[in-house]
Amino acid sequence: MGQTYDVMVQGGTVHDGTGAPGVAADVGIAGGRIVAIGALAGAEARTRIDARGLAVAPGFIDLHSHADGTLFDDPNAESALRQGVTTVVAGQDGFSRAPRLRAPAPSGAAGGSDRSFGSMGSFFEAIERLSPAVNVASMVGLGTVREAVIGEENRPATPEELARMVALVEAALAEGACGASSGLEYTPGAFASLEELMALCRPLAARGLVYATHMRNEDERLLEAIDEAIAVARGAGCPLHISHLKTSGPKNWSKLDQVFARLEQARTVERVDLSFDRYPYTAYQTTLTNLFPAWSRDGGADAFLARLSDPVMGERLRSAAMAKVESLGGWDHVMVSAVAHAADRAAEGQRLGAYAAAIGTSPYEAAVGLLQRSRGEVGMVGFAMSEDNLVRLLSHPLGMVASDGSAVALEGATRRGHPHPRSLGTFSRVLGVYVREKKVLTLEQAIHKLSGFPAARARLKDRGLLAPGMAADVVVFDPASVADQATYPQPFAYATGVRAVLVNGALALRDGERGPHRAGRALRVTAV
Repeated sequence: MGQTYDVMVQGGTVHDGTGAPGVAADVGIAGGRIVAIGALAGAEARTRIDARGLAVAPGFIDLHSHADGTLFDDPNAESALRQGVTTVVAGQDGFSRAPRLRAPAPSGAAGGSDRSFGSMGSFFEAIERLSPAVNVASMVGLGTVREAVIGEENRPATPEELARMVALVEAALAEGACGASSGLEYTPGAFASLEELMALCRPLAARGLVYATHMRNEDERLLEAIDEAIAVARGAGCPLHISHLKTSGPKNWSKLDQVFARLEQARTVERVDLSFDRYPYTAYQTTLTNLFPAWSRDGGADAFLARLSDPVMGERLRSAAMAKVESLGGWDHVMVSAVAHAADRAAEGQRLGAYAAAIGTSPYEAAVGLLQRSRGEVGMVGFAMSEDNLVRLLSHPLGMVASDGSAVALEGATRRGHPHPRSLGTFSRVLGVYVREKKVLTLEQAIHKLSGFPAARARLKDRGLLAPGMAADVVVFDPASVADQATYPQPFAYATGVRAVLVNGALALRDGERGPHRAGRALRVTAV
């Protein structure tokens, strides 16, 4: 008797994730693995998926995800799954769920409820028990490591503290972290020196694992931040990945040529192994406290709020925030995405200029009031980037696609606030707008940037490609209709056009209906 497959995906155009053109073929799956690709129509299969007229691709990999902030509230990962995402790489922007050795400081970068773990191993064990709908890999956050050892103080690490921090990074990597991340606009990561960052990244070098950085600046001092990121990777001897690369603020849009020149110089002359990611939107999401300089957040939320209220210090902070907002284009380029104080929920989804006018105050005073009542826990969306630059970033050979979003749902615990639409639309938007409509990328180029490229960057050895022996993470979608539906005014709308998703060979989604079981796993990365 011939092979009997658990699942056969029949009659589609198979894109293997390498960037090669698609080929007409069937995909046979057994035991959670891809067994065969070819003309398999005569073989037996317990489940058949008709993919005629559809694209068949490796499950998409979100290399920069904050789903670790929402999966423990809702492990179904609806917004990710409905875009064809089968793996999320968490622990981004310097924040990871482990190692948390003290009560964690709030971090609006990650969002969602907190789940803290003493070690990366215990985090992965919790993911296994959770059995989420998608696979989960994680970087170790260097801000989390600093907070565990030093707290939120703005000071250099002592030699003994630095040794403890390096040991924590080593332990996280030994337990399966796929790299290390920094968030140098957030605290306490912003307090790390170049020398500290290099020391914490040296353990990556021997393992071939990547340093992913939310750089120290993405607007006025963008070029200096690029230089620092390159210096860290060069000094540590590790690969570099720049998270959500952008030129923020109209007066900085012209810097993209210089950014690309610096990256090319580092890659070709200095031999730095580097890459970057970007989401397909011209607005970013962060915390409202990021309108203020990092030094003002020294000591945590209470210290920051005290400085806002201080007559002298408060004026310094007002001037700094006003300059930041001016660089964005004004207060109506700032949208409130989330507040912790329930009485302020009406502000969510509002532009700060219009919101302030409606309540009869100045935008700055409105912003400070929100921060005070929510103890600093206010999210924002900033409209600051260029569509022309976005096209260039998406099409650049060193660039891949990542959402910088969370896993959310239209109902339940993860429907909260007024989030950036990237959480629900990133991957489908690339395929619909930038492949089909604008033809910025070919379909095979886009699929590579959504699957094979990020898998290789995160050292996920059996993901990101369709080939015999690889894990059976598969997405079937209609290139003619796949589209994002989430918008800035109405972010809670699922993407459309994905017909089927398999995670580790199990049917996770078919024609809009979830499969009977969640089959996601913790993906621990071993050294190369």
